[in-house]
Amino acid sequence: MSKSKWKAFPHADKAYDYAGAALEKNWDRLHAGDREPFPSVAYVKTQIAAHPKLKTRQDLAACAEALQNAWRAYHRGDFGGAVEGADALGLIGANVAAKAINIYATYLVDDLAEKTRLFEDAADRAESLQKAAPDNANAFYLHAQALGRYSQGVSVVKALAEGLGGKIRHSLETALKHEPRHADAHIALGTYHAEIVDKIGGMIASLTYGASKDAAVKQFEAALKLNPGSAIARMEYANALAMLFGSAKLKQATALYQEAAKAKPMDAMERFDVEAAKAELEE
Repeated sequence: MSKSKWKAFPHADKAYDYAGAALEKNWDRLHAGDREPFPSVAYVKTQIAAHPKLKTRQDLAACAEALQNAWRAYHRGDFGGAVEGADALGLIGANVAAKAINIYATYLVDDLAEKTRLFEDAADRAESLQKAAPDNANAFYLHAQALGRYSQGVSVVKALAEGLGGKIRHSLETALKHEPRHADAHIALGTYHAEIVDKIGGMIASLTYGASKDAAVKQFEAALKLNPGSAIARMEYANALAMLFGSAKLKQATALYQEAAKAKPMDAMERFDVEAAKAELEE
């Protein structure tokens, strides 16, 4: 898809433009959820040395700068620019491309067929990176994120019938094996447990997929402990509580939505999360 066909981010804000040294200065906060390493020259050098298939035509400094620029585009909501910049780098840019596609498709694409195509594209990119760099935690997390969003679009029951449940769980558990402090993987695992229990019932969910209400809650609590300021952790936790417990947990779910709505977004993705929380409270 050419950059001109990508929809514009509707909440443009200069605060999300991390030019120059601002990107590295704010990196730990921006990536508190996914633990993506800052793409410095040293990081690029180490990754290419360990995984030769990540090598690009550019020298190390140029590659690092281009990768940082792709992430800058992602954070400010220029998702098409992020993918375009990442694609010019090859596999070493797969994570920023996959994440940009996933967030764009989740929040800015309404057509189900287009959503499905985009999530499949992101999953394919992540799988390619897994093969080239099997210790890359986000290659597995973003694969699970793409398949999870795809599953929500086509229906969780249909996705389970296609065997996606096992693939999603495997990718999330692999991401956590490589990066135990990956808060977003814990969120996704919490959602995995909650949606399976909600769609097929607790007994079958437990026997067939090892999914349970308690496991869902445990994953969300772990995510919030690792990333206390996360709006999306609160949103997904609240959604799960509503699915699993209904009115019994309405007060807690509402409080989580309210906390998410008050969070200060640092980039385009977080702004989407905060706006979604506000919309939920207005319903």
